[in-house]
Amino acid sequence: MRDLIGAEWRKIWTGRAWWAVAAAAVLMCVMADAGFVQQDADKNPGGGSTAEITSTLVQGWFMVELAAAVVALLAVTREFGNGAISRSVLLSGGRGRLLTAKLLAVVGSGAVFALAAGAPAAVSPWLFLAGHDRQPEWTATTTWTLLGVMLTIVVGAVWGALLGLLIRQQVASILVLLVSTWLVGEGLLRLVPAIGRLTVDEAMASVYRGGNENLLPIPWALLVLAVWIGAGTVVARTLFLRRDLP
Repeated sequence: MRDLIGAEWRKIWTGRAWWAVAAAAVLMCVMADAGFVQQDADKNPGGGSTAEITSTLVQGWFMVELAAAVVALLAVTREFGNGAISRSVLLSGGRGRLLTAKLLAVVGSGAVFALAAGAPAAVSPWLFLAGHDRQPEWTATTTWTLLGVMLTIVVGAVWGALLGLLIRQQVASILVLLVSTWLVGEGLLRLVPAIGRLTVDEAMASVYRGGNENLLPIPWALLVLAVWIGAGTVVARTLFLRRDLP
């Protein structure tokens, strides 16, 4: 099993797609943090709460979650697209073993993205406030925000892989991921908060303290995420074991 997990791990990092996706995510995070600082400066010319802006700058790195999800999704759908998935099943000794190895490798890749994002997120308050004559104020809330950001990145990677296993087609999977991330969750939260807060993306927002008053409390958000991941894993496993492979 260790060799099988290693093989799946190498598939995730094969090619240059993950470089491009990761670079785009970092650029978005930097632009978001720069915007947060400017908005705070315009809103509080004399200097507002440094504790609040410190946590906000850390929170801005949650967008790496989308990169982790896309990379995991691409790694899964690539094999369905080129027909290599059948060969992978034969070499792995069964569909169940292959699926387990894929998911474990994806969790590992999510952890890599989480650690890679956690470092710049932790230092971002000092970098972005340096030119504004303000010192960051690191609080317990900031620490929990950082941990929430890192957790959602790992969850996002797993969710991306599950979508890839369910849909199988690369372009369709990416479209579903992007539409659900940018439109469905946010739209439902505004129109029907009681339902919108139960979507996977808004549950993630609760964990990294997105700030919307309609979001679930963090313990309930964690439970919702567990349900989404658990249900997605069960459905993806059932379909992977029973559906024909290309």
